[in-house]
Amino acid sequence: MATFTLIRLLTGVYLFANLCVFTFALKRTLVLVDNWTIRETHSIFFRSLKERGFDLTFKTADDTSLSLVKYGEFLYDNLVIFSPSVSEFGGSIDVAAITNFIDNGGNVLVAGSSDIGDPLRELATECGIELDEEKTAVIDHLNYDVADSGKHTLIVADAEYLLDAPLIIGNKNIPPLLYQGIGMIADPENPLVLSILHASSSAYSHNPSEKITDYPHAVGQNTLLVAGLQARNNARVMFVGSIEFFSDEFFSSSVQKVGGKRYDKSGNQELALNLAQWVFKEKGVLKVGTVKHHRKGEKEPPQAYTVTDIVDYSIEIQELKDGKWQPFQGQDIQLEFVRIDPFVRTTLTNKNGNLHTTFKLPDVYGVYQFRVDYNRIGYTHLFSTTQISVRPLEHTQYERFIPSAYPYYVSAFSMMFGVFIFSIVFLHFKDDSKEKRE
Repeated sequence: MATFTLIRLLTGVYLFANLCVFTFALKRTLVLVDNWTIRETHSIFFRSLKERGFDLTFKTADDTSLSLVKYGEFLYDNLVIFSPSVSEFGGSIDVAAITNFIDNGGNVLVAGSSDIGDPLRELATECGIELDEEKTAVIDHLNYDVADSGKHTLIVADAEYLLDAPLIIGNKNIPPLLYQGIGMIADPENPLVLSILHASSSAYSHNPSEKITDYPHAVGQNTLLVAGLQARNNARVMFVGSIEFFSDEFFSSSVQKVGGKRYDKSGNQELALNLAQWVFKEKGVLKVGTVKHHRKGEKEPPQAYTVTDIVDYSIEIQELKDGKWQPFQGQDIQLEFVRIDPFVRTTLTNKNGNLHTTFKLPDVYGVYQFRVDYNRIGYTHLFSTTQISVRPLEHTQYERFIPSAYPYYVSAFSMMFGVFIFSIVFLHFKDDSKEKRE
């Protein structure tokens, strides 16, 4: 009986552990919508997330029970805001709560529209992006779809306007994109903002029902349709000015620019899925594995190095691909040997994710760091430092004769030899005596 009870207990613990691991493996995602019909009109996008293991929790943006944090812990890993017209979030969620979520590593995907509310405009401003005013839209009188209603707001964006970053956008050779929504501009002083998709040179952002009396908020290629941000803590944020961009209608609709070629299907679905993979950190994520350093010919690191030692340094870097950590194959990673400023900078040799280099320490003692600082568009910021000490030579380690001092040696011995010859001459030289005259 006791054995049976023990087996049941162990089985329960095993199932509970598996359940915890499974639950943790799911990517907890909160989806805020204006109304429940968005679940149906955007079903292809949401279904693709579920198929990739995302645990989606749908709530309306004004739900009074909304919360991102409970007992000091974040309830979700990702946040999707498909509620552009929300005037005030419900529960404990507001712009400050969302920015705090980002500051703690959370990822956010925001879709806007011409009916944009103040909270999303304020959130965009916090991220270095400015959305145009309510009721405005991106207008392009030269690049609009044949299905446009006459206001030229259903624009066609060519794939050539996409950012050249395959990790973010995927394949650039896709059909043109359909877009109907608000325009954005990026803060030029914010280096973290990525202009992922911009409009053509003939586009501008304005209220299509009003005459233009003032200079538009965004004009030409400065008009952003899709903008991204990777914060310094590697949190990712994506702003798309059109919620229809993710809709089933735009995914499956044909696209034809006026006077141009017809495509049976737009490139929206392919681009949207790639954007979602990037913003939710399914790709472009790097991590550091084992870091090793030692003198050449040895295997263990010493307590302190000596100046001019030959050092072997190696670091393992892995990349997240298809849900698995695989060796990173980048060939442009550099190592810096730093004491306030870099004394040595060298490119690491990559052999299937194991990066290695050998170099000579400078003839300057002090406290140094092995530093790998890798920052590329689309990848998370990889930063690794290892601190070491470099001491001067001991008195028994100096060379008996220093080659650079040979001229001084010659000078000293030549002086000694000269004094010796002078002494001999001086001691053995005798002047002729002169006879005294009486």
